[in-house]
Order: sequence, then C-alpha cells, then structure tokens
Amino acid sequence: MTVEISKVSKNGASLNVEWSDGEKSSFNYLWLRDNCPTAHDKDSRHRMFNILEVSTDLEPKKCKINNEGKLEIEWSEGNHTSYYDKEWLRKNCYTINNKKKYVSPYQLWDNSLEKNLNSIFIDHDEIINSDEGLLKWLELLHFKGIAIVKNTPVDKESAFPVLNRISHTRETFFKTPFEVINIPKPNNSAYTAHALRNHMDLPWFENPPGYQFLHCLINSAKGGDSSAVDAFAVADYLRKNEKEIFDTLVKVPLKFRDKDYTQNAYRGYHGPAITLTKDGDYNDIRFSVATMDALDCRPDIMDKVYKAHHRFGNLLHDDKFQIKFRLQPGDIFSFNNRRLLHGRTEFDPNSGHRHLQGYYMDRDEIIGRLNYLKK
Repeated sequence: MTVEISKVSKNGASLNVEWSDGEKSSFNYLWLRDNCPTAHDKDSRHRMFNILEVSTDLEPKKCKINNEGKLEIEWSEGNHTSYYDKEWLRKNCYTINNKKKYVSPYQLWDNSLEKNLNSIFIDHDEIINSDEGLLKWLELLHFKGIAIVKNTPVDKESAFPVLNRISHTRETFFKTPFEVINIPKPNNSAYTAHALRNHMDLPWFENPPGYQFLHCLINSAKGGDSSAVDAFAVADYLRKNEKEIFDTLVKVPLKFRDKDYTQNAYRGYHGPAITLTKDGDYNDIRFSVATMDALDCRPDIMDKVYKAHHRFGNLLHDDKFQIKFRLQPGDIFSFNNRRLLHGRTEFDPNSGHRHLQGYYMDRDEIIGRLNYLKK
C-alpha cells in the first residue's frame, strides 16, 4: 500500500511531515537540501552539490505537496526548488528508522555446530555454476561467519575461479595464495608443524583482512586437525554474564605487532579485543596470543586488562564454544577473519604431508556481492 504525505509544516530547523498511515517525520532543512535529487550526477550517482556553499540559516521559502504527491520545497537561498518522491522520503526517514528495533543478522553458534557440520557445507560446482549457489555461500559467510566448500580441485591455485565468483582477493606481503606448509626457519608459526591457538590473522593491521579462505590440497600427516570458534558468541556470553570483563575488552586497546623477521617494515596497531557497530552489534574481534605485543595500558588498569584478556582467551578455547574438524583435500575452509578465530592441532611432518593455500578478501567484497545478488 502506498503511503501518502498528508501534511507538511515548518518547525524550527526541520520540516514536519505527517503521513497517511499516522506516522510522523521530522526532516532537517540541511539534510533535505543535501539530499535533493538534483544534487547527484545521473550517471555516476555521486553527490555534486556542495552543502558548504549554503548557509546554516537555509530554510524553505515555500513548501507544499504538489499534484504528483511529491514534497516540493522552494529554498531561501540559491534560487532552487527541490522535489522529493514520497517513497524515497519514507524509506530514508531517519525519524521512523531510528525507532525500529535493531535485529542482528548474525547467527551465533557454539560447539553444537560440530554435530551438524553438513549445514555449513556447499559444493564447489554449485557455486561455480549458479548464482543461487554463490548466494548460499555468501549467506553462510555473512550470517554464520563460516562455510566449507567441498570438492574443489586440488591443483595449486585452483581456488581462484570460485573465489573470483565473489570478487578479487586482497594482496598482502604473504603473497596470494600463501603456502601453509612446514618450512625451515619459518617467519610465521603457521609455517611450522606446531599447534596454533585460536587466533585472528594479521591483527597488527589497522584493517585486518575481512575473510580468509584456506584451501586444503593435501592433509595426510598425523594431526593437523582444525578448530574454529564464533568469537561473537563468546563476546555475547560475556556481555550477558560478565559485564565488567566485556566492558574492559571493548574500552581498552590492546597492542599487536608484526614479528616477521623477513620484513623491511615495522607494523603495529592498538585495538580493543571487541569493537561494536553504531547499533551496538558485534563488529570485530581482535585476538592473537602469538602476535600481541607488550601491553602499554595505564598501570592502574593493567591487572584488570590482563585478567579480562585471560578470561576471554580461555573462553575462546573452551570446548563448549569451539568446534573441531579435519579438512579433506578439496575443502576450502572459508570464514570471517574478524569474527571467527581459527587454529589447528600439532602435526607430525614425518608421517605425511599437509599443504594448504591461503587467500584473503576484504569484508566489503562479500557483503557488497551478497547485497547485489539479493537485489
């Protein structure tokens, strides 16, 4: 049902709009002028109007509902009249939208997922051959933060075709793909046979890669099983049950540093273990015991910070939250690197070979492609 504008009236620095369904909106004058349909280039859709060229005293000289049902405003400056489509105004009404209860898109999970791993499986050819398959993969990645692509070819770099169904990969100094194998004199603990605690990759970047894809080519060595934990679910547990610890993890930045001896650059970043969105939802989890630098918090809070970090870290490895599984050749373990922490058990390099190829992709590419396909 189309909602009509039934009445408009000036009120201070805003225009009040009453709708035919009884809802009421308040639109700031500068906001209205800034969002005039003529403000945007018709091809690039970029805003061409410069709001800085009008004064902050700008107001409607005349305003009415015209014969097409549009809001028509003649402005006090610039000899300009704007025409606003009622559907656009209602959709973008920040008065009404800010009254709506926020619903998180994330489907939080715990160790019960391990009994239903098939729910996060998707076949490689399904993604390659259909947009429906690609959409299913993207929804798993966005909503659950994890998916395992099955039956991918096991040739080197053979993950590129399926990844390029989403977008381009993100290059880092590890190169693309990076080789997860046991090597002499490793510059990263991933390139050893050691166990890896659940961690985020590259937390010492200001903007760590949003998603990671680990393509299993060979996994014949004894050990080397994978683990994963939904760190948003762990953060949610703390928020509901241990609020002081949660608040410390949100408010106090930790310090991370790249310790790669092969690099001709020093990379480091301060960031809290948990960051939230404008709606209070979970945005990022930044956790890595291996690459956390010597903390430099104020001395009066250092004990509290360490105890909060200690508690968070132990929960991130608690069997009630984490899942364990073994990657098979042809699997692509794909996940939100800023939500899901991953690890592995120690493996015996003398008992067989273990070779994964890794890729990164920015979170914008996953969410942008998902939104495009849904529309």
